[in-house]
Amino acid sequence: MCKRGPLGAVAFEGEVPDSFDDGQTGPGFPIEVFNVLGAGDGFMSGLLKGWLDGEDWPVALKYANACGAFAVSRHGCTPAYPSWQELQFFFERGIIRKDLRNDTELEQVHWATNRDRTHGGDRSEMRVFAFDHRMQMEEMEGATPERIGVFKRLCLDAALRVQAGRPGYGILCDGRLGQEALFAAEGTGLWIGRPVEWPGSRPLTLEPQIGPDYGRLREWPRDQVVKCLCFCHPDDDQDMWAAQEDVLSRLFHAARRNDLEFLLEVIPSKVASIDENTTARIIRRIYALGIYPDWWKLEPFRKSTAWQNAVDAIERNDPRTRGIVVLGLDAPESELAESFALAARQPLVKGFAVGRTIFGQVARGWLAGRIGNEESVATMAENYGRLCKIWDSARNGKEYAA
Repeated sequence: MCKRGPLGAVAFEGEVPDSFDDGQTGPGFPIEVFNVLGAGDGFMSGLLKGWLDGEDWPVALKYANACGAFAVSRHGCTPAYPSWQELQFFFERGIIRKDLRNDTELEQVHWATNRDRTHGGDRSEMRVFAFDHRMQMEEMEGATPERIGVFKRLCLDAALRVQAGRPGYGILCDGRLGQEALFAAEGTGLWIGRPVEWPGSRPLTLEPQIGPDYGRLREWPRDQVVKCLCFCHPDDDQDMWAAQEDVLSRLFHAARRNDLEFLLEVIPSKVASIDENTTARIIRRIYALGIYPDWWKLEPFRKSTAWQNAVDAIERNDPRTRGIVVLGLDAPESELAESFALAARQPLVKGFAVGRTIFGQVARGWLAGRIGNEESVATMAENYGRLCKIWDSARNGKEYAA
């Protein structure tokens, strides 16, 4: 083997001829050299991939040269190596810019195709109990920060009772009022989303806990997903959009910089009237900013065309997204059953993230001192478990029988 940098590499199975060009050659990839660490290991990984797959030397050398190119044009050595899907994308699309680390589309493929390895695998079903509410609980009779924290721990107990160690379940819980529950959820197998928006803010502002430069995200466990709710509408004026986009862009890049997944929730119906294209228009605008949420949390649409428009907008911009979860908006269970039936027809919708339908009445009773801990946990577990069954029935195309 002889590596020739941007000229590629060449293999000789017999005696070395007078000219390198007479060997079996794999193409080179003229990229910017940013970091020389890991080039040789990257080259060898690609070469071994081709050799173990039984490819001829020119193909194996093509893999090798590409893997070496990724290593030297990114920072971080081993984390810079491409996934197999990323490598195929690179070959098909070609080099758009020589500093690969600044190629937005390529970096998104790199993130999305390595995500399962570093952030957990199968997320095909998402039954999420959302008790990240802060403002709504603070307004209830008998609420204090300490009592809200205790109640959120009861919410976690209810979630764990329903989960029973099975995959496909999760929670949304904040770190300001729900810190004890958030910490206790680690290691349970639950998917964990953690909000960062200041409740009710418009334009969007964030919880002081994450720091003015969002630098305290580096303290988060890697399995916690950064969740942000943004009240926005396509018809917002330019100043409103500029303020919201600035925060969202900074937050997204801070999450990526700290190797954290990002969930974006948008609720345009709380801002102005909506139609079947409203949410799809927001989605397209977010992607145009270079923001690629791992998850979308969307309100329950009443028409299948609205769902299709939203799904199409996502898949055109990011076919590798994790998916969508449906929020509840404090809707009665019967209304959620109808919205689940519509949403479940879309494979990209992975499940729900519902809160007050599960805990609302219980929270009011417990915080006011009218019911105890065990009754609260049992009632919330029953509500949550029933919603899970409603979702599962909808996904299987069946009507839920209470």
